[in-house]
Amino acid sequence: MSGVARILLARDSVVTGSDVKDSRPVRALRSMGAHIAVGHDAANLELAGELPTVVVVSFAAIPQDNPELAAAQAHGIPVIRRSDLLGELMAGYRQVLIAGTHGKTSTTSMAVAAMQAAGLDPSFAIGGQLNRSGTNAHHGTGDAFVAEADESDASLLRYAPDIAVVTNIEPDHLDYFGTAQAYHQVFEDFADRLTDTGHLVVCLDDVHAAALGERCVEKGLSVLGYGTTDAAALHPQVPLGAEIINTEVTEAGTEARVQIDDREITVTLQIPGQHMVLNGAGALLAGHLAGGDLDQLAAGLSDFNGVRRRFEYRGTASGVRVFDDYAHHPTEVTAVLQAARQKVDAEGDGARVIVIFQPHLYSRTIEFAEEFAAALSLADAAVVLEIFGAREKPVEGVTSRIITDSMTCPVVHQPDFSAAVDTLRTQVRPGDLVLTMGAGDVTLLAGEILTQLDENPL
Repeated sequence: MSGVARILLARDSVVTGSDVKDSRPVRALRSMGAHIAVGHDAANLELAGELPTVVVVSFAAIPQDNPELAAAQAHGIPVIRRSDLLGELMAGYRQVLIAGTHGKTSTTSMAVAAMQAAGLDPSFAIGGQLNRSGTNAHHGTGDAFVAEADESDASLLRYAPDIAVVTNIEPDHLDYFGTAQAYHQVFEDFADRLTDTGHLVVCLDDVHAAALGERCVEKGLSVLGYGTTDAAALHPQVPLGAEIINTEVTEAGTEARVQIDDREITVTLQIPGQHMVLNGAGALLAGHLAGGDLDQLAAGLSDFNGVRRRFEYRGTASGVRVFDDYAHHPTEVTAVLQAARQKVDAEGDGARVIVIFQPHLYSRTIEFAEEFAAALSLADAAVVLEIFGAREKPVEGVTSRIITDSMTCPVVHQPDFSAAVDTLRTQVRPGDLVLTMGAGDVTLLAGEILTQLDENPL
């Protein structure tokens, strides 16, 4: 929501709003001219001195009894979803949309960094904050608009992409879709929304994204694949747009050689993990299709230093390095822990990977309990917190023990959030790499861990 607010302000719109607490994004928007209240109240509709012409909400986060929403409906003010507004903001631009179950924020951010380095100055709206610029949105001077296409509530079907990237497809958000088939179908429908001259870009290393590409080739759509040489060989029906020829993990990062248009480009990614190499190849191909120079795009990718909460380095204390990550699905947890393992193995100093994980949503935890157990067991040791329910009510008898009871690495189930840092201290030793992980408030622990280790060294 803060991203679309930024773009509206840059376009001289009057923006008002509210949030449950004050925050850095709220203060930044106020400095740009937005009127933002803390707490929800019907009176907030008139923060600018008059009623708004439209009220914008995110789909899942706003309950129907919210007083501002109720007041808007009573006044007959149109209420639209964020995706509807974003679609309007993108009108007249060349739309570069990144979709997929995992990797949307990272791939979108990489595409933006690459295109900025190529001088394209795209407008963008990202679900995370770029580390270098410190922002999640921008009203650019170029003709491209880069954004995430969120599938969680089918809002991606509100867009008409010129370039649509699908990173992967794995059933999720079944509380909304009901079935895996319905979840897969939304990506099929998204591909069908391509403009007449549009391109679908699919990751060939993901079996479901590749299958989508194959079906769209049969439909006569313009499709390009990206991925490793082995994956490309398995899907010859999909024209190859970007081939990852080789990757090598070094202390400086992951060096990847990528071939596009018979040219071999070398990129050194600062964020570890094979999943990031794939994301980078997708971003590189999208930027190329948008008109960017390959050398400049590659330089921008090599300079990209990440997104807030995506393997974000938070600091070192008492010899312990602390990273924070948003991973909240077993596939994401696996990818991040494998990336952490690659990093410590490349350094060769015998460091261990310790994770402090907070499950997100009761429905997701129940659905993927065994998969979470297997993924978290990739760590050398773990602390698992209680489930962060977010928009869901607690489910009787369900705790994060349904994960920890099946884990094979040393693990502590810690239901007391306030005791989490003390518990972690019993698990770590100098040299270890610690990951705080999850989509809830576990991110608050990263700074607390560093403070405690500074004040009371190991």
